[in-house]
Amino acid sequence: MKKRSIAFELLIFNDVRDMEQEDQMLLEQADIAQKGSYSPYSNFRVGAAILLKDGTVIQGSNQENASFPAGLCAERVALFYAGANFPNQTIKTIAISAAAAKVEVKKPAGPCGSCRQAILEYEVKQNSPITILMKGQSGPIYKCGSIADLLPLSFDHTFLGDS
Repeated sequence: MKKRSIAFELLIFNDVRDMEQEDQMLLEQADIAQKGSYSPYSNFRVGAAILLKDGTVIQGSNQENASFPAGLCAERVALFYAGANFPNQTIKTIAISAAAAKVEVKKPAGPCGSCRQAILEYEVKQNSPITILMKGQSGPIYKCGSIADLLPLSFDHTFLGDS
């Protein structure tokens, strides 16, 4: 038997002003994107902003549906828009901002499992890490250097016979 430990580095900021200007701007864009959230069922608003290598910023927000599985998270809305409209651009960073109507979100909300898998697909496709910024309404802000850190033991194309 072998024992293996999986760990990653997470940067924690107590104030957005302590972050690089580019990260501050992208988190602000995620906050703005949140306003486009259609979340009448959960009242949990999420905004995502993606920074492409060429400086283009793409926003997305969660879009719910009475048939819950038919909705889509903010991260995938922005990610799929980027993939469809800028297929050859490298994604540098994705910022995620979450807020709720009934409670104050006091910690960063990480991407759900489906979003982690979708972000990983783009990270593998472009062969470079995608930085993840996460924040709630208050509390700390997290910065992670790669989605692979948030999705250890991930499933990718190599399981399908591609190397």
